[in-house]
Amino acid sequence: MRCDNGPSAGRFAVPPGEELGFNFATLAPIGLLIASNLFMTFAWYGHLKFPGAALWVVVLASWAIAFFEYWLAVPANRIGYGVYSGAELKTIQEVISLSVFVLFAVFYLGEKFTWNHGIGFALIALGAFFIFKGPLK
Repeated sequence: MRCDNGPSAGRFAVPPGEELGFNFATLAPIGLLIASNLFMTFAWYGHLKFPGAALWVVVLASWAIAFFEYWLAVPANRIGYGVYSGAELKTIQEVISLSVFVLFAVFYLGEKFTWNHGIGFALIALGAFFIFKGPLK
């Protein structure tokens, strides 16, 4: 679905009748959101491996990491809004966020991925499908 309204309408928008395809406007937001989610996941959850650190230290460290995440997420949404709707951008971000977090939880935190996690994430993916499918008729 192409978004023809909003502040960046037409800026990176795909001309009517053309497919989205693989181009800067369709891929840059996804790449930037992947990078931003790597930063944000560490900002929010990286400190869990350091339970002895003072809370104020981990809050400041997390804030410092999140500062750089914003330099990726904001441009991703600004570029992407001419091609994707706001709902689609948020859905892309959430799917990426869950994917990054699963890898983070398993490989960094050493947690197990269970069937319950898989089923829950599959239901979220089903919701993402309906966001991109467009209006039901």
